[in-house]
Amino acid sequence: MEFNGITLVTGAAGFMGSHLVEYLAKKGVRVRATARPRKDTSFFDRLGVEYVPADLTKPETLPPLFKGGVDRIFHLGAICNFSTPYEKLYPTNVLGVERITALAHEHGVKRYVHVGSTSVYGYYKGTPFKEDGPREPADSYGRSKRDGEDVVWGRIKEGLPAIITRPCTVYGPRCNDGAGKAFSRPTDISAIPGNGRQLLSNIRAEDVAGAVDHLSYLDSAVGQAYNIAEDYNPSIEEALGLAAKAFGMKMPGLHLPLWLVKLAAKIDGAKAARKGRIPDLEYDAVKYLYHDYVVDNSKLKAAGYAMLYPDFRESMKQMGDWYRARK
Repeated sequence: MEFNGITLVTGAAGFMGSHLVEYLAKKGVRVRATARPRKDTSFFDRLGVEYVPADLTKPETLPPLFKGGVDRIFHLGAICNFSTPYEKLYPTNVLGVERITALAHEHGVKRYVHVGSTSVYGYYKGTPFKEDGPREPADSYGRSKRDGEDVVWGRIKEGLPAIITRPCTVYGPRCNDGAGKAFSRPTDISAIPGNGRQLLSNIRAEDVAGAVDHLSYLDSAVGQAYNIAEDYNPSIEEALGLAAKAFGMKMPGLHLPLWLVKLAAKIDGAKAARKGRIPDLEYDAVKYLYHDYVVDNSKLKAAGYAMLYPDFRESMKQMGDWYRARK
C-alpha cells in the first residue's frame, strides 16, 4: 500500500502522538496533526507539520480535518488515565472513535490505524496476553478502550480498512505521566512495590511510532489486532534499578507491602481530586502490581517489524544518555 495524500494524526500533542508526528515528519510524510486547541504550536512549527485544532467531543470541528485528501489516519486521541470515571471517558474514548471512523469511512481513507491499549485484557491470568485472548478490562479506562475498539471492529465489518494496535506500558523521552514516567525521567521512588519480582512488559514510544507506521503499509494487517511490546520483560525491581542508574538516582532498598501501596494511592487520589489533578499514584493502576504483566509480541514480529529498542536494559542505558545530554 502506498500513501500519497495527507496522513492525519489525532492526539498529536500527547506523548505518543508527538513521537509519531516526529517519526513521520522525519520520513518526509505529509502530516496533518490535530489536537485540542492550543496556543503553543512550536513543536509542530519546528517539524514543518500542519496543525489543525479539533475536539473529538465536538463533532462540528472534525470535518475540516479531512480537507485536501486524507488517505491515512493514526488515531491516538484519547483520555489516558485510570482515575477518570467511565462516563467522562466515554465522550472521547468511545464517541470520539465513532465520529472519526465514520468520517474516515465516508472519505474513503486507505488506512485507519487505531492505537489502543493492552488495558483491554484486564488483569494477568498466568500466560502472556495474546491478541486473540479474552478482553476482560478491570477498570473504567480499560472498558473505554475495549468499547472504542468495538466501534472499530464494527467499522471493519462495514468496509473500513482498519488495523487495531495495543501498546503496553509506554515510556521514553517527553513522558510526564502514566506508569511509563518512572522509566522516562528522574522520579521520587521511595520504595519497591511488593516483592518486586512481578514481570512487566514495556515499549518505547519510538517503537510505537515505528510499529504502527510499519503495519499501516501491510494489506494483510487490515482487520487484525497487534500487541506492541518489547522482547525483554524485566521485574519491577530490576526496571526501577535500571531507571535509578540511568537517571543518577538512589535505588530504594525498602519493599513496601502492596496493601500499603494501595492505601497510599487512595490518599494521593483524594488529595489529587481536591486539587483537580490526576494523582501520581493511581489506585486502579496499583492493582496491576499484584501479578505479572507480560504481553506477547510474536504477531507483530511475524509481521516484519524490527524493534528499535527490543531490550529494556539497553533502552534504559540510552534513556540515561538522552537525559544527561539535556541537563
